[in-house]
Amino acid sequence: MKTKAIRLYGKNDLRLEEFELPSIRDDEILAHVVSDSICMSSYKEAMQGADHKRVPRDIATNPVIIGHEFCGEIIEVGRKWRDKFRPGKRFSIQPNIKHPAIMGGMGAPGYSYPHAGGAATHVIIPNEVMEQNCLLDYSGDAFFYGSLAEPMSCIVAAFRATFHIEENYIHHMGPREGGAMAILAGAGPMGLGAIDYAIHASRRPKLLVVTDIDDKRLQRAASIYTVDLAHRSGVALRYVNTRDMGEPAASLREIAGRKGYDDVFVLAPVRSVVEQGGKILAADGCLNFFAGPSDNRFTAEVNFYDVHYTGHHIVGTSGGNTNDMVEALDIMVRGEINPSAMVTHVGGLDSAGPATLGLPDIPGGKKLIYTNITMDLTAIDDFAVKGRNDPLSAGLAEIVAKTNGLWSAEAERYLLAHARSI
Repeated sequence: MKTKAIRLYGKNDLRLEEFELPSIRDDEILAHVVSDSICMSSYKEAMQGADHKRVPRDIATNPVIIGHEFCGEIIEVGRKWRDKFRPGKRFSIQPNIKHPAIMGGMGAPGYSYPHAGGAATHVIIPNEVMEQNCLLDYSGDAFFYGSLAEPMSCIVAAFRATFHIEENYIHHMGPREGGAMAILAGAGPMGLGAIDYAIHASRRPKLLVVTDIDDKRLQRAASIYTVDLAHRSGVALRYVNTRDMGEPAASLREIAGRKGYDDVFVLAPVRSVVEQGGKILAADGCLNFFAGPSDNRFTAEVNFYDVHYTGHHIVGTSGGNTNDMVEALDIMVRGEINPSAMVTHVGGLDSAGPATLGLPDIPGGKKLIYTNITMDLTAIDDFAVKGRNDPLSAGLAEIVAKTNGLWSAEAERYLLAHARSI
């Protein structure tokens, strides 16, 4: 079977190509990819090329398919897995696998395989994905939710990793229920997912403060996850722009009644933001550095007096595991969270390469790619204007207008039915 895919050949070298997939082995699965959302990790991969820890050294001659946030349907199942999987079944994938024979245990779909990555029409899912229970059943009504399950699983993992300690040194994992929580630099795509999870998870804070330095991003977040919506879940939600605050940490502590925050999530690899997070922690407070720096020398100051005498904890999480992704899929299918707010742009496979290479310069949140169509990467907010001369955009604009500008299952169905195949 032929596939079209975005392949990585080296630093800044992504190519959209068509090539023949080999026949699957008895322990592999052939799949049709429908959606793939672009992660900043893929940008870092494209920038580093063969220097990336998950990318093989020989990609110049044996390129890999990029993309690891993908969802689709199974086409053919090798004999080994026929008791567990069947053709026609929808799937999502947990890419954070571990296998000693692949890249020293750091291999992953979207980084390490010539035939397995999300930026493709068809892929071959390798045996180790199934061996580690990382090929997950998905029963949702829209493929893009299955793509967003991977970033949502990272949020679930971050919340699970935070902890608090009783006097007898018992560690209680997870945010403090009924406590004060701050999400710093929290109006971006991952921040929106974290807000959604914080106000709808089983363990909720009493106070949730979300900061950013961009009024437009804060206004968009506040229009989606409203103060009233959070109030109905028992959460007092505040959005705060810290750009012009003389002493942001002092002002944020005032909001929390000066005692500080039990749980702080830092979503930007910015030294001042990290240090601000440390300054607003309450006694026994936990700071989660939930932002992947590209500079391996990135540092920030930590007040070890507070670590010693006030019980401050610092953790860092990168990615989720299979259990985290199962929970993410489950709560999305049940309608308890709606990660549509993460998505601000939609495009076809032909736009995936340029979008990945230019990701830091494209404003907004998640860029969602439908891999079987040709379409320029388009901001959802631009559908109405573009629709004056483009019937497809006009139809999409009408649909998203019904959902406060959010992408939806209806919008996906309309796009797949009317867009031009690649």
